[in-house]
Amino acid sequence: MIVCVCQRISDREIARHAHTGMSFDEIQLELGVATQCGNCECYARDVVAQCQTSGQMAALRKEEAAGSVVAAQALSA
Repeated sequence: MIVCVCQRISDREIARHAHTGMSFDEIQLELGVATQCGNCECYARDVVAQCQTSGQMAALRKEEAAGSVVAAQALSA
């Protein structure tokens, strides 16, 4: 879905950049999102926040899984 009509930037494009760890300000500089009329800024920030939250949750799940493997190895030793 197009988020920024002025620059023709989609939510997928914003999300792709956010998943690389870029902040909203970095994405704004890179893509030009929310640099003209500003009507899209709130939604664009929401997309970035959702991606950052999902990335943090994925990292936590990965850490938990690694801890479970170590615990299982300790029990079997």
